[in-house]
Amino acid sequence: MDRKIGAVITGGDFQGLGVLRTLARKGIPIVLLDRDFCIGRFSKYKKKYFRSPSLTEEDRYVDYLLVLAKKENLHGWVVIPNSDEAVYVLSRNKHKLEEFYRIPTPHWDVIQHVYIKENTYKLAERNNIPAPKTYYPTSLEELDALPLAFPMIIKPSIRDHFYNKVKIKAFLINNKEELKKTYLEVSKVIDTSEILVQEFIPGGPKHLYSFCPFFKEGKVITAIMARRLRQHPMDFGHATTCAELVDIPELRTIAEKFLSLIGYYGIGEVEFMQDPRDGKFKLIEVNPRPWGWHTLAIASGVDLPYLLYQDMVGEHIDIPSPLKNMKWVRSITDIPTVLNEIFRGNMKLSDYLDSMKGKKEFAVFSLNDPLPSLIEIAMIPYLWLKRGF
Repeated sequence: MDRKIGAVITGGDFQGLGVLRTLARKGIPIVLLDRDFCIGRFSKYKKKYFRSPSLTEEDRYVDYLLVLAKKENLHGWVVIPNSDEAVYVLSRNKHKLEEFYRIPTPHWDVIQHVYIKENTYKLAERNNIPAPKTYYPTSLEELDALPLAFPMIIKPSIRDHFYNKVKIKAFLINNKEELKKTYLEVSKVIDTSEILVQEFIPGGPKHLYSFCPFFKEGKVITAIMARRLRQHPMDFGHATTCAELVDIPELRTIAEKFLSLIGYYGIGEVEFMQDPRDGKFKLIEVNPRPWGWHTLAIASGVDLPYLLYQDMVGEHIDIPSPLKNMKWVRSITDIPTVLNEIFRGNMKLSDYLDSMKGKKEFAVFSLNDPLPSLIEIAMIPYLWLKRGF
């Protein structure tokens, strides 16, 4: 292995590929880990690829990392998670893993505030941070007693416990009968202590915004802000398909307050929805890792994965400012989304064409590294069957 400190990337899908490419292009050796067939293994930039155990097998996965560090001489390498499951495992085993690796993921006492959405919303409420009104009924009796104004949504407090089984992020509820029926169905999948009943914010994805910083010692070092143009599915999207840079100082103020409260470190996405009824930006969730469209930041001049790597290995950081106009597109999900919206009468072809004007960063396509894009196209049936996108 190279003597230069490298990076271990836990996940080789399109967002992991973005981390892999930007670090490898700077001469950083890469080891890629994934449980499933992934496009990242076909990148010319990877150093080595290993098929890892599933992250759901926490102890086995940690033991695997420890053995790998000794076998491949990865002492001091930076481990970058690319999924909530990886964040969970790394945060809970940070002390043990740091005997061999550099782990940027904060300890569980920090991560629990964003991994468990109930903790996120309760912390926001205690500290006057705008968020959708949320209830936590643990029985039908408690549910029936809630003073609800429909429509509402039902969603899980812990995404991985629910989404991995049903491939649905949330349910829109229009009346009390639907509420009880859906609550009972969801309780068959997760414990009632993990069910959230939440205020529905109207307006769709055009009201979804994100503040994405490198955060350290209670302050934003640098960041980008973006707005979703489209997501899949359009109502409760689990995957952004098109996003564009924006500049809204209020997002920074709210995000910095929340991240400071939990003592956060690293890169991440703080997601908001602007409520068209009162104009407030309300906290939806925090992704404490590279998110789906993080390469928009890289393309705009704010290379968040590289800044994180530099900080972890003790290198000097130059603080960049982002470009003002840039868009990000993942074509294999954006095109079907657009066709569906046009078919349903929610979008005109001219709207789509207008949205594609200007400088763009594509999620996977690269002339310098074309094979992952070709493999992803061939994998479309597999991706839709296994992941829903």
